[in-house]
Amino acid sequence: MERGAFALSRVRGDVFGGLTAGVVALPLALAFGVASGAGAAAGLYGAIALGLAAALLGGTRMQISGPTGPMTVVFASALVALGGDLAMALGAVLVGGLVQVGLGLLKAGGLVRFIPYPVVSGFMSGIGTIIILLQIAPLLGVGPLASPLAAVIALPKTLVGLDAQALLLSFLTLVLVFRTPMAVSRLVPAPLVALIAMTALSVTAGFDVPVIGHIPMGLPELQLPAFSVEAWTTIMVLGVTLGVLGAIDSLLTSLVADSITRTRHDSDRELIGQGVGNMLCAFVGGLPGAGATMRTVVNIKSGGRGRLSGVVHALFLLALLLGAAPLASQIPLAVLAGILVKVGVDILDYRMLKLLRTAPRTDVMVMGAVFGLTVLVDLIVAVGAGVMLSMMLIIHQLTRQASLRVWPLPRDEQSAAGAGEAEADLESGVRVVEVGGPFFFGSTSQLLDRVDEVIGTRAAVFDCSRVPFMDLSAQFALEDMVERLKVQSIAVFVVVPPAIHAQLLRLRAPQLPAAVLYDDLDAALQQARQAAG
Repeated sequence: MERGAFALSRVRGDVFGGLTAGVVALPLALAFGVASGAGAAAGLYGAIALGLAAALLGGTRMQISGPTGPMTVVFASALVALGGDLAMALGAVLVGGLVQVGLGLLKAGGLVRFIPYPVVSGFMSGIGTIIILLQIAPLLGVGPLASPLAAVIALPKTLVGLDAQALLLSFLTLVLVFRTPMAVSRLVPAPLVALIAMTALSVTAGFDVPVIGHIPMGLPELQLPAFSVEAWTTIMVLGVTLGVLGAIDSLLTSLVADSITRTRHDSDRELIGQGVGNMLCAFVGGLPGAGATMRTVVNIKSGGRGRLSGVVHALFLLALLLGAAPLASQIPLAVLAGILVKVGVDILDYRMLKLLRTAPRTDVMVMGAVFGLTVLVDLIVAVGAGVMLSMMLIIHQLTRQASLRVWPLPRDEQSAAGAGEAEADLESGVRVVEVGGPFFFGSTSQLLDRVDEVIGTRAAVFDCSRVPFMDLSAQFALEDMVERLKVQSIAVFVVVPPAIHAQLLRLRAPQLPAAVLYDDLDAALQQARQAAG
């Protein structure tokens, strides 16, 4: 009896959570569809197709998927870059879905955790800024512009052509989405309140403002994604961008869901579910998307805990598409713009923005670079440059941690206590090259630059016992150093940790045979003294 009551409670929670998430998703799907340039219907098609597929096949049971701000911006960029050809833009969506499925099959879901946080922060804040800038013109009743930079440049012209009625609607929309009391938002989401109230005001007052316009009723028609030889590179790059961005967005949302519900999602299955969903979007003319954080949290807070909640969310939107399309056609674009501004503000990474004064300068620099490139240049360039810049800074830090010291070995402990370094060196004829820290391509130059300090002695010991790792560049540099010293008739001994010892033996370098490799420093020093005579 208790088990049946628990199951009924779960079903009730999933149904209520899915319905609530669907109510929140409706205005966002319409707004994202309009903002993308593909039309309001494309937003609904994407929310339904992706939401249903990801709910059934994904690895996060309570996640709600659909069009998101970052994915909408990339798709809009694709549509512009491909000359407004929707079929080729859907080709990029298909490629993105295939990329996500491939990442899931290759078990790459966990790799998203290795993207530096400043890169994610700069990217998300950049996306939020793009959304806000692109909505300036619609907020004022002027036609939307294709890029954020164009929106800023055209701002004086936009202000001259503003529509007072559209400005009133957008102002009231912003007031509602930002200032609706939490007690009301728990019952009816603020975006839906604004959507209904402002649309009713516009219709009853007879405002002459731009509206969504005709939305096709019924199920979407089959679309065939297109590819062309001339645009092949553009389609592939944009497709990979959509795939990687959607993967990151979805898995970050999955982590949020895990933290709230104290569960654990399956990253690889989630990628496969998202990929299949986005591939389906490409064939129904839907907007690509990802796991939506706000809608997922709304679902969880409303009782959603299982896959049924995502299915209910998608079916709710489908019912609206089949029966309520004429009503949605009267929604003013200024109202959708106000809702999207709230989305853009919410996407900004305030966690990082609050730490700009106290965070490490290198992290702030990476975040700023990614932010600037995202807004002014290109999304994929921003992420790629951010990751590369982070890697360069890490390499620089590792290089600074590396150390190299050359010192003469006394003939014995007594001479070490009573003689100076120069005198001890003449007595022993042995020099120790002490390498500390990471030994890799960024630090090999230190070793090669100081080879002259070893030449002139009778034996040399390379003490690498404190080296945590050694890459192939360092192994080759060490081999070159040993070869140069052997040409000078200098006996060479190399001390390395056991793991690196085995690694060098597998390399089978002629200058680093087993005879010169030691695990114990004292044994190597003893052999060096004997070789020095």
